[in-house]
Amino acid sequence: MSVSPSHPAEGGQFALLRQRRFAPFFWTQFLGAANDNLFKFAFTVLVTYQLQVSWLPPALAGLVIGALFILPFLLFSATSGQLADKLDKKTLIVFVKRLEIGIMALAAWAFFTTHIPLLLLCTFLMGLHSTLFGPVKFAYLPNHLSERELTGGNGMVEMGTFVAILLGNLAGGLIIAVPEIGAHHVGFSCVALAVIGRLTAQAVPATPATDPGLTINWNPFTETWRNLKLAHGNTVVFRSVLGISWMWFFGAVFLSQFPSFAKEVLHGNEQVASLLLIVFSIGIGTGSLLCEVLSRRHVEIGLVPVGAIGMSVFSIDLYFASSGLPPASSLGLSEFIAMPAHWRVLADLTLLSLFAGLYSVPMYALIQMRSQPTHRARIIAANNILNALFMIASAVIAGALLSAGFTIPQMFLLVGLANAVVAFYIFMLVPEYLIRFVAWVASRLVYRFKVQGDEHIPTQGAAVLVCNHVSFVDAVLLMAASPRPIRFLMDHRIFKVPLLGWLFRLAKAIPIAPQKEDAQAYEAAFEAALAVLREGDLLAIFPEGGITRDGQLQPFKGGVLKILEMAATDGLRPEVIPMGLSHLWGSYFSRVEVRNGEAVAMVRPFRRGIFSRVGLRVGGPMPTAEVTLERLQEGVRALID
Repeated sequence: MSVSPSHPAEGGQFALLRQRRFAPFFWTQFLGAANDNLFKFAFTVLVTYQLQVSWLPPALAGLVIGALFILPFLLFSATSGQLADKLDKKTLIVFVKRLEIGIMALAAWAFFTTHIPLLLLCTFLMGLHSTLFGPVKFAYLPNHLSERELTGGNGMVEMGTFVAILLGNLAGGLIIAVPEIGAHHVGFSCVALAVIGRLTAQAVPATPATDPGLTINWNPFTETWRNLKLAHGNTVVFRSVLGISWMWFFGAVFLSQFPSFAKEVLHGNEQVASLLLIVFSIGIGTGSLLCEVLSRRHVEIGLVPVGAIGMSVFSIDLYFASSGLPPASSLGLSEFIAMPAHWRVLADLTLLSLFAGLYSVPMYALIQMRSQPTHRARIIAANNILNALFMIASAVIAGALLSAGFTIPQMFLLVGLANAVVAFYIFMLVPEYLIRFVAWVASRLVYRFKVQGDEHIPTQGAAVLVCNHVSFVDAVLLMAASPRPIRFLMDHRIFKVPLLGWLFRLAKAIPIAPQKEDAQAYEAAFEAALAVLREGDLLAIFPEGGITRDGQLQPFKGGVLKILEMAATDGLRPEVIPMGLSHLWGSYFSRVEVRNGEAVAMVRPFRRGIFSRVGLRVGGPMPTAEVTLERLQEGVRALID
């Protein structure tokens, strides 16, 4: 199996386009998405505007073509997930691109002869082509990108997909509109894109099978159920799958209504409808690319609540921006843009789609990182199945609302409010999203937080993180620095602090009381800490036993050694990672103030202004056998000097 690089390449996500491990794969998926949409949109325009087909009226053509394309995702995603786990991913990609050439050759002949039933068959087959490629598309990335590149890589793929959708739709509409020979040119274009995609696929590096001994279950119904159960086995992964599916439900409402919204609400022509699609695609692409910048090149699921908030705020504002627009005749593009009232509509569409990009990319990266490699593709297949179901449900519900008399702006308002409810429900089910959001806000908007050496925090396996204790938000900042959840062993008194206590309980921090005060709670805390290491997770300890009262590093207590001894007795050898927080002394959350002779915190807000600079340095791992309190304390001291 290929090994991901331990350090990301210089230059960020765009540098990946110069590397063989990513570039051929990116262009292969880009060309496939463009071809899908060029074919579908050209076919839709053909039967809507150019041909009169009695058994396929224009009002139903778009729905029928969309349904035929989605149907294979429901029927064959489970099978494609198995194939992606069993076979070398390059082998499967090359097969899919060969299949695309055959389908497009058949479609070209159907365009030449205007054979509508054959074009409908090709629509279904192109859906099958995309179904086979779907699990490979997302299972490929974790094999070739490090954890620090995964968010950027997913952002590039998401951006590329929406740009390809946009260009495919625009090209399909323009080419099919060429008088007399438009359909012929569509056929040639589809075959050409398929051939180029096959050539780029040849350069994709080999990616050995993750589960070569897998026995394929060809029954799509039983395998679909099995895939859903696989995904359900990991709560965080499954809730993320549901979150992504909801995003597709949300997005499908807008995308499906753009033509009607442009015509009936904005009083614009076909060019205005195209502008809405362009703006939406640019927003998604921009949000996807921003994820790497805002996440400091980690898988940062704290961005998901940020995205959800933006999606709701701007879809609700879109209702107000588009309600009560003055009546007008069919506006051309220049006339539409000339009216200032329409700028707010375009801004809302841009921003809600931008936040949708921030919402979805970290979820995709989380699924890739947290899924078992041996059945990662099958979990992604389960994601595709649920995505398809949610998109179908979106179409049905949107149709029902319109039939019930809802206007399109009212529907946007309703989906914005529903998004807030769904997001809140998911974040309460999986508190990790909310916790990471708080950590993200604290490290970006409260402090200017600089992290050095975070590559030493292991992305897999058990480890004990040992850090100095300067303030009440130390744990929050450590959360922000780590790509993985951290369980904290913390003084039981901190749980009595308003808001912070609730947050640490939500984070499943382990309260510990002095042995003399509560011997039973003391022993229970160590047993809980050992259980964290048994599960292969990260455990963080502040071995000073409390927050410093003078800004100096206090003597370390022996609790950390007790945990390591218990772990050794249990056959565990977790890495020990020293960490040092700096420049937090003197902040609002440190005990820098003196009241009635007692050092206290949280007395003078903004005592150091806003965006004060704080830092964290992470040292290299220390072998368990070499850990002593003196060496550990010196290791931490060296990181804060």
